[in-house]
Amino acid sequence: MSAISTELPPRYLRTKEAAQFLSLSARTLEKHRTYGTGPAYHKLGGRVVYAIEDLQAWVGRGAVTSTSDPRGQVLPAKRHALPNLPQPGRFVR
Repeated sequence: MSAISTELPPRYLRTKEAAQFLSLSARTLEKHRTYGTGPAYHKLGGRVVYAIEDLQAWVGRGAVTSTSDPRGQVLPAKRHALPNLPQPGRFVR
């Protein structure tokens, strides 16, 4: 084996390491992933991993140069409002 392979930076980060890279909690990053508001991710062998380039691109989408600039496309990690639907077994009057 070559010593070069031990000197290469990681291409992918697990959720915990990606959260540290972004200065977020792992739970916040999980919420972003669940709600579809987070960075792109990949599944390798059933494990969620993030490419460093995808993390940097996601951060870049939220960049602003002035407080009066419109906000970027990074959304808060929260559920989207669902329409009021009748519950099963109940009649709408």
